[in-house]
Amino acid sequence: MVLKKQVIFTGDRIESASAGFDQNQRPSVNIKLDAQGGRVLRDVSRENIGKPMGIVLFEKGKGEVLTVATIQSELGSSFQITGSYSTEAANDLALLLRAGSLAAPMEIIEERTIGPSLGADNIQKGFDSVAYGFGAIAVFMMLYYMLFGVFSVAALGINLLLLVAVLSMLQATLTLPGIAAIALVLGMAIDANVLINERIREELRGGASPQMAIAVGFDRAWATILDSNVTTLIAGLALLAFGSGPVRGFAVVHCLGILTSMFSAVFFNRGLVNLWYGRKKKLQSVAIGQIWKPGADTPVAK
Repeated sequence: MVLKKQVIFTGDRIESASAGFDQNQRPSVNIKLDAQGGRVLRDVSRENIGKPMGIVLFEKGKGEVLTVATIQSELGSSFQITGSYSTEAANDLALLLRAGSLAAPMEIIEERTIGPSLGADNIQKGFDSVAYGFGAIAVFMMLYYMLFGVFSVAALGINLLLLVAVLSMLQATLTLPGIAAIALVLGMAIDANVLINERIREELRGGASPQMAIAVGFDRAWATILDSNVTTLIAGLALLAFGSGPVRGFAVVHCLGILTSMFSAVFFNRGLVNLWYGRKKKLQSVAIGQIWKPGADTPVAK
């Protein structure tokens, strides 16, 4: 289009732009300007009735004509653009007009186009990887730590449930980076349970009674768990602050997963252990796998 360089109003004068229908039920775009933009448009339109007026979007110094409409009457702060628009085209034009009213230009950092079938397949593979990872962790923990492994797996399941619940409350969209963060959170959460179980084993190895070993094991493992999770949380917050796009999605799930894992690994797991062993006054042993004592030829199973 060949246009004059005369600028009637700029995007910062647009207060709102929305798609609608005119009196003949044809798709239209309703535009509202501020007072100054309305005065200028009123003066210009009064002198140019019957002439075309173009709306141009400028990005990075390049202009693109969005639409050209004929001025049919004197316009003011609120006016309507009609023509051979479809409903979708009217919505797109209104969206572009709202984007053009922003103080800063839009710059596309990353753009991806994924078909629905490919996207669904990737999401399904992501869920499968989390499920297989959870299953492998569960088998290892139950074989290596016996009943305490069962407690750890239950705490891990609660952690996953809490994480999904928090994401649902926030109405977050679960993407592939988010699923990857969930898989990472599973490994980090079970690491806390390993620290607790090994600390209990160490207390039993030192000759502590089972009840004392459980209490001291949880208390002393908490400091290590807190330190490791806080440092990891700092890295996640850095990704959240300076990242963008998929990185931010990963960081959100990562940070939330750290908080839920600390709760499930320490408080929920401890509650299960106390519920199971706390009722036994004369507790002689706990099912936590083999405990290797220094100087002994054979391991002692507790």
